[in-house]
Parts: sequence; structure tokens; C-alpha cells
Amino acid sequence: MSDAWLVGRANELVAVAQSSHLQDQLEATAEVDDILEEAQGRGEPRIVAQLLRAAAIVRLVTPGLVDLADPQLDELLTHTRRHGLLVLEADARALRGRRFLLGNAEDKALTEVAAGLAMLDEDLAPDPVIDKRTWDQMLASALQNMSLVLTQLGVYELADDVLARAHNALWESGQPHQIFVHLLNRTRLTIGWGLRLERVNEHEKAQGQFDTAAGLAEAAEVPFRQSLHPGRRDLTAAEQVPILGAARALAGPSGDHLDRLWSLRGLSMYARELIIVAIALARCLVVDNRQDDALKVLSDTRTQMEHDTSEPTLLLSLEREYAQLSGAHTTSALQAYNRALENELWQMRESRVATLNTRREHERLTRAHGAIAQQAMQDPLTGLPNRRALDEKMAELITGQTYPLSIALVDLDGFKGVNDKYSHAEGDDVLRVIASTLRQALRGDDMVARYGGDEFVVLLPGAPLSAAEAALGRAVDAVAHLPLDLSRGVTLSVGVISLRPRETSNQALSRADSAMYVAKRQGGCQVAAVAGDAAEEA
Repeated sequence: MSDAWLVGRANELVAVAQSSHLQDQLEATAEVDDILEEAQGRGEPRIVAQLLRAAAIVRLVTPGLVDLADPQLDELLTHTRRHGLLVLEADARALRGRRFLLGNAEDKALTEVAAGLAMLDEDLAPDPVIDKRTWDQMLASALQNMSLVLTQLGVYELADDVLARAHNALWESGQPHQIFVHLLNRTRLTIGWGLRLERVNEHEKAQGQFDTAAGLAEAAEVPFRQSLHPGRRDLTAAEQVPILGAARALAGPSGDHLDRLWSLRGLSMYARELIIVAIALARCLVVDNRQDDALKVLSDTRTQMEHDTSEPTLLLSLEREYAQLSGAHTTSALQAYNRALENELWQMRESRVATLNTRREHERLTRAHGAIAQQAMQDPLTGLPNRRALDEKMAELITGQTYPLSIALVDLDGFKGVNDKYSHAEGDDVLRVIASTLRQALRGDDMVARYGGDEFVVLLPGAPLSAAEAALGRAVDAVAHLPLDLSRGVTLSVGVISLRPRETSNQALSRADSAMYVAKRQGGCQVAAVAGDAAEEA
């Protein structure tokens, strides 16, 4: 199974989990976990990140598993930060926002999506390790998840702007399923926007939104037939996807939609689907002179939503619809109070937008400051920590009496010949490739720093000498097996020692340097683990 197959299968399972009932969701979750374990065994950071993302999503959409998404989301955030996967880290923030909304923590959700948007406000360049088509799809997914949170929070204008960016990313690179999901999300956003406008008596604008939603639902029919949605291809999308069917009914309520809406009500799984279909069904029943049936539909849906906090704005629209249909029992004073309350909520929405923008700008400035600070601690050629960062980390570990602590000095065999035979630019490329290979061959807690020239230092906290020797041996093998057009035949000589009590960093590095020369004298492309005096052993 190729890496691409693992990611493709995980995406299929996410689509199944989002559109199926509990047993299928549980089976999809178990299979995603198996695929994730396989990917973690291979270790390619981008593949692992996409599988962690899938594992989190299937839990977020499966009843009873939402709390179990927290470890996956935490691991996804840590993993993407460690490997500098900015777009996937922003996506993790958006998913954390969805998780907070499910726990009725709107303010935390606002903070997460502000942080994610600030990340994507940066000057983004496609990841050179993956093709641009895949990178565009990852960016679009992150933007779609952010828009989903903003839609749930009722910040429709900003959600629309974010979806417009997603549209641009999908314009040339989107697959049919992603385009279908994009149109579905946009339809859902537009319906929510229309319902919100109705609550402040902007009925003409609201109708415009409903008409737009119906057009989007029509446009979704073609990509639906090629999507991963586990539906029947002999039926239209509007007959199987609740939001799309409701969109047409809201644009022009009539008895003609009733049979489809009753069916879609049974297919609705999430709060947004249940509420939107209920409102559309009630309006069509009223047009069909069945007010009592409409009232019962809305009443039953209110009961179903009694403990659900994931769609605060839509819940208010549901309550408004129910109150209007129960109008015979309301007084003009209550109606006046409702208008005043809606106006205050509209103003609060403006405050929420301002809060989000403030937090977004704060996060952007914080990240910019952090980037400047990081540059002072980072080697510009390889992206690894520099000598200053190494000195600080070693002082921290030694002061904290971290034992065991193995320290390795790594020197490149044959590197001078690359510069002489090819060019210094070619030599820089080799340094970057070997630095990346060395970093990926070791644990996440290990530190690989550029010591100077073609030398690197590796700190392996918690690793006894034997374990460090084995780990560094794997790194030596990884470099030795690089394609010649990448490594130019350069290999590694590694000397590793274990820190002694009361030993200074300079003393430890001196011993590691002597151990490295043991490896050199033995022919290079190997690890010399020296427990005693390296000079004597040499």
C-alpha cells in the first residue's frame, strides 16, 4: 500500500463517517486507526499528519467518541508544529474549534479559529516536498474547516470570505468530492445567513440568500455523482443530502417538496441538518395549510436539540420559527421584546467579529515576533537549531541533571569533495538533504543542531549509550542509502558519548569529538560509541 493509498482510503472513511449511521461510523474509526498505525510505522511526517487529522474527524462526527478526539487533536498539533507543517497545523486549530463548540465553549472556539486564520494570513508558499495539487487541497480543507466553525458561530460574512479563499485553492486542484463538500458548506452557510437576516426583518436580503443556496444545491449535483458520499447514484443529491434538499424548499416553499423533506428528515444526523430541514418542512406544511403538523415538526425538533449546543445561531432561528407559528398565543409586548432582543444580538455579533479580528491580529503579531526570535536560534541554511540554541539546550539539560543524556558529534565524510567537484551551491543542497534525513531518523525529543561547517551535534535526552548508538546507526544507514544525486556519496561519521556527572558541556563535546575521530579512523560511515576515554580507544 502506497502512502497515497493510505491517505486516499482515510479520506473515503471520513466521508463514510460523515454520512452514515453509528455502526458504520465505528467501523470507519477502527479502520482509520489501523491506517494511522501503519503510517506512523513509516514515519513520513506529512502522511502521519493527514492520518491524525482523519482520526480526529471521524471521532468528532461519531456520537460517543467526541471526547476521544482530544488526544488525536493534541498529537496533531504537536506533530505539525514539530515538523513545520503550517497548513495542517492551522487545520488542527480549526478542528479544535469544532471540538470546543461541541462542548459549548464558544469563546475558546473563537480563539482557535483566530489563531488558525492568523497562520494562513502569512505569506504561504507550497510545500516543496509535495505536489502543488495536493498542497492546494490541504489548504482548501483547512479553510473549509475554519469556515464551518465561523458559520456555527454566526459570523457569516467572514465565513464567506474564508470559503472564497478555499474556492480559489480548489479552482484548479480540487477533486470532485472536495468540490462537492465545498458547495455543500457554502449552501449551509448561505441558508444560515438567510435565517439570521430574517430575524432582523431583512426579508428581501434573506430571500436572496435562499435563492443563492438553491443555485448552489443545483451546482452540487454534478460533483456529487463522482464524490465519496456513500449514497445512491440513481437518486439526486437533493434527495439524499438534507441541506441540499432543504435549500430548494426554502427558496420556494410549497407542498411539492413535502415527500422529499419527510425523507430527508429521517436521514438527518447532525444538528444543522435537523434544524434546517425542520424549518424548511414547517414552511412547506404551512403553505399546504397544515399548521398543526408544522408546529409538531418544530416542537419535536426543539426536543431533540434540548441538550445540543453545537449550533447556537441555528437554534435561535428554530426558536423564532416555533414562536412565530405559535403566534396566536403571543402578545404584542412579547413581539416587541423579541425585536429588541434580536437587535441586541445583532450588535453582539458585531462585537464577536471585532473580538475575532483582534485575536487574529494579536496571534499574527505574536507569530511574527516568534519568527524573529526563532531566526536568531536557527541555522538559515538547514533550518536546524544553531550553535546558540544548542548551547542553551545543553545548559538546560545539564543544569536539570538529565540522565542518561547521550551526546553525539556528526561529521560528513567526503563533503569537501562535493564543493570541489561540483559547487558550493551543490554542497548547500547536500547539507540540507542530510540535515533533514538526520532529523527525521531520530526521535521527536532528540535535538539535531548544526555545530558549524559540515558538523552537527545530536542531543538524545533519556537515551543510554547503547540506545543512542542504535538510533544513530539507523541515521547513518538512512544517509548511506540516499540516492546519489541527493547525497553525492557523502556519508556520516558519528561519535557518541554519555554525559558524566559534573561534566561541562565543553568537556562532553570534546569527548564526542574524539569519539567521532574513532569512527573516522575506522573507515567512516559508522558510529563509534565510547564509554571511556576516546583518545585511549583511538
